[in-house]
Amino acid sequence: MKLPISWLKDFIDIDGLTVEDIARKLTLAGLEVDEILYAGLPMPTYGAGEKHEFKTNGIGWDREKLVVAEIREVKAHPNADKLTLLDLFDGQQEQVVLTGAPNIFHLKGAGKLPKPIKVAYAKEGATIYDGHADGLVLTTLKRAKIRGVDSYSMVCSEKELGITEEHEGIILLDDDAPVGMPLVDYIGDAVLDISILPNMARNANVIGIARELAALTGRELKQPKIEFQTSGDPVEDSVAIEITNSELNPRFVAGLIRNVEIKPSPYQIQRRLKLAGVRSINNIVDATNYAMIELGEPLHAFDYDILKERAGEKKIKIITRAAQEGEELITLDGVKRKLTSMNVLVCDEKGSLSLAGVMGGSESEVYDASKEVLDAIGVEIKPGEMPQGKTTSRGKSTVNVLLEGAAWNFINIRRTAKQHNLPSEASFRFSRGVHPALAETGVRRGLQYMAAWANGAIAPGLVDAYPLKPKDSVVEVTPKDVKRLLGIELTNEEIAALLAHLEFNCVITGSGVKVTAPAHRMDIEEGVVGLADVLEEVARSYGFDRIPTTTMADALPPQVGNPVHEWEERLRDLLVAIGLQEVVTYRMTSPEREGRVVTHNEYVRIANPIAPERSVLRQSLLASVLEVAEKNAKAESIAMFEVGSIFEPVKNDLPNEPRRLGIVMTGARIAPAWDVKDSPAFDFYDMKGRIELLLAGLRFTDIVYAESESAYNMHPGKSAEVKVNGQVVGVFGELHPLAKEKYEFGDAPVIVAEFDLEKLRTLSPSFGIKPVSEFPPMYEDIAVILDESVAASAVEALIRQTGGKTVTDVRLFDVYRDEKIGAGKKSLAYSLTYQAEKTLTDADAAAIRNKIVKRLEHTVGAKLRS
Repeated sequence: MKLPISWLKDFIDIDGLTVEDIARKLTLAGLEVDEILYAGLPMPTYGAGEKHEFKTNGIGWDREKLVVAEIREVKAHPNADKLTLLDLFDGQQEQVVLTGAPNIFHLKGAGKLPKPIKVAYAKEGATIYDGHADGLVLTTLKRAKIRGVDSYSMVCSEKELGITEEHEGIILLDDDAPVGMPLVDYIGDAVLDISILPNMARNANVIGIARELAALTGRELKQPKIEFQTSGDPVEDSVAIEITNSELNPRFVAGLIRNVEIKPSPYQIQRRLKLAGVRSINNIVDATNYAMIELGEPLHAFDYDILKERAGEKKIKIITRAAQEGEELITLDGVKRKLTSMNVLVCDEKGSLSLAGVMGGSESEVYDASKEVLDAIGVEIKPGEMPQGKTTSRGKSTVNVLLEGAAWNFINIRRTAKQHNLPSEASFRFSRGVHPALAETGVRRGLQYMAAWANGAIAPGLVDAYPLKPKDSVVEVTPKDVKRLLGIELTNEEIAALLAHLEFNCVITGSGVKVTAPAHRMDIEEGVVGLADVLEEVARSYGFDRIPTTTMADALPPQVGNPVHEWEERLRDLLVAIGLQEVVTYRMTSPEREGRVVTHNEYVRIANPIAPERSVLRQSLLASVLEVAEKNAKAESIAMFEVGSIFEPVKNDLPNEPRRLGIVMTGARIAPAWDVKDSPAFDFYDMKGRIELLLAGLRFTDIVYAESESAYNMHPGKSAEVKVNGQVVGVFGELHPLAKEKYEFGDAPVIVAEFDLEKLRTLSPSFGIKPVSEFPPMYEDIAVILDESVAASAVEALIRQTGGKTVTDVRLFDVYRDEKIGAGKKSLAYSLTYQAEKTLTDADAAAIRNKIVKRLEHTVGAKLRS
């Protein structure tokens, strides 16, 4: 936000404070000043070794050589058609000044002016900017002959004085400008470029900055005086308001002013607007912008007669509603915009009028039948004649104005401005939150300025629809809170005084201060958060730089572990140790993106998605990891995992957020190297091996891998479910070819896995330290022949159950099929490890083996293979 210092003076006395003092105080309070532009006021000087605290630009005006002057006559140049000679009085003597300014050229040869024109005059020797050079180039005025006429001084454009980049015409000052006054005393200024952060959005206006400075300096804030006369029929007689959704539009206020004369605003107003970065249009539009920058409430002016014409014999009815899909509106920039249902419109019964909180529509805009428009349609304007009332293709200039001030849902405005790429001063403020209480004040201020600058008559009353009033937050603050959290000693009275400067309503109670947030504050919460919010205001008013450095006074709370977090961190460590790389993906997705691997009927939908492809919260972690793997598909080998939440919708409540583990592997098993000629691709067993290592690292023992027909989008016969303690905790396998086709992967198979971490963590065993046996183990291999239908896992379970504690390990190392052992038969070979609390003999081993073989023969019909 750009803030002219002269504007700040309207609301606070800054005598005794330099521009740098003000910038320093604001910066320390959280309103960082990025740059200071000097437009006339003396530039700061620094001694040797002094630090330049702020980036500064601009020019200071010489009090003797830059003054207010008046043009009394515009004469023709004897040798140049496009130049004129001005009879000018600078307060001391008459001057003849040469100029080519186009905005006074029409007065050439008109004789003595009935009313002199006040201008900014630079005398010989004055230092100004070169108005015709690129950029800002300083130059000093010297005598020269131009087309045979002496030129030693000049009337100035805004660029030459460093106000704006405009140099086509000279500055035409207001009629009350005192001739001979140093220009710096009349319009000299400096501009603070202040970074308004989201938590300071309430200060995106002049009075907001003045309020902060008043609190920081202990000076009085001068509240704006909004007083005006009214006449004619009340506005309620001709205008009604209907709000269809109060959540989107909590308040709408409208006022009416009649018989305005559209013309340029007073130059002081134009200058301030330009210094603030806003283009001056005409007195009506400028009034809306001026009031907005001053108070923080964006306003919009409608041509009342256009609305009346659209309403016919009926009363004008202003309606706020959501746009229909595909509805169109031509905005003030001349662009036809296609709207969606998330956009909010200001309408009448005939149709849309403006895009709420962002930009008005072209049909009902305030219209100025300016000379340029009249020239374009062939209407002649004589020198000095005002164009108001001349008929154009639209009709006459706007005569009656309906002024709107409203409050809008800031999230909706932010989405709409981004959707249509329409950043504006209004959307900047509305998208950060404007309190509904400012709507009435803003409209009354805008009407006051219109009446003053356009000679209009304000209609009595306002039409005010206010269906959703926000609740003012109330917080209790004690000196103990201030001491504990800020480290400073303040009494109840001092706390109340600091907050009162920021317009908080403070009531001192027996133990502390009861604080009520002012009407313009939307950022103050209640409870613990509200206490922190209020203490921040205390700290800012007190001065961050005055708060002493102290050590923490509160006793440290007892350290409490987070078992869930610690378990997941252990899980991540194990996954990294077995060769997987962690990724963190978006939790936001779309049903179409996730539908490539899994389909869900319902999702948790995001109210304000950042993009259409991020409109819902995910229900599959595996789908998210597959997206990342797809983007890295050109890599020779991919092995990645993610631990994160999915979001299961719950009707009329917040979603469930179960934790999941997703793993994706594809590409070469071993990276190419000089000693690796050809590496096979990852397959089902690479994933199974890593899962075995992971579960072993988590100390699970009762693990079963079983065929699963319900594993979604996985290859039949190349997928399995994982059971721990009899419960299914996850699935893994090769991605089904039809699902793989929807991604851009190479030829190698894509191996995936997804685990339910809630179940896995619940089943996580407790374990202690087991001593290493001091007796040697005994190893033995056995091979058994059995039917093809018998699962190897069932055989392993029988071996462990029969051998008891003596069989400490069972490992399948060979599967053999051949006609020699019989059709429909297979041979399974196991390596067994025996260990006991003694040294085992061959006889002990034989007894265990025979027991196992008999159990297998009796239970599954197995025979020992010789």
